[in-house]
Amino acid sequence: APAALGQSISLQQHLTVEREGRTDTLDTALEIDADHLDLVGLAFGQRVMTLHYDGRELQVWRHVMLPKQVQGDDVLQDVQLTLWPAKAIKDALPAGWELRENEGQRTLLLDGETIAVIDYPDRKAWGGKVILTNLRYQYKLTIQSVVTTE
Repeated sequence: APAALGQSISLQQHLTVEREGRTDTLDTALEIDADHLDLVGLAFGQRVMTLHYDGRELQVWRHVMLPKQVQGDDVLQDVQLTLWPAKAIKDALPAGWELRENEGQRTLLLDGETIAVIDYPDRKAWGGKVILTNLRYQYKLTIQSVVTTE
């Protein structure tokens, strides 16, 4: 749930997605407080995705031209994996899943197999750079965030 983040934040983000030799970029505005998570994705100045999550229901609007690989629930999972405290993620993981965290990196595993690696070269989840490498779906997501309010 949004409350599991433990604080309210507002971020401007620049996302770079690398997959199958293709690179796409997206700018987002992300707001999270105890009651909701709202994300608006923009490409070339045009809205291409909107997410609203209240901890129970995820509402998604997608532009028809947005690649089908970009799904709202996957975007929400990536946001949570990169921003939420490790304890909140661990408490919500189903059986067989594990999150390991050491300085500057998180690793998500399923039955001992690495599914995703999240690197924090700036040593912080927001207000800097985060690199998520998803081995299961074979993409790399680089997030550059600027805090607009905390």
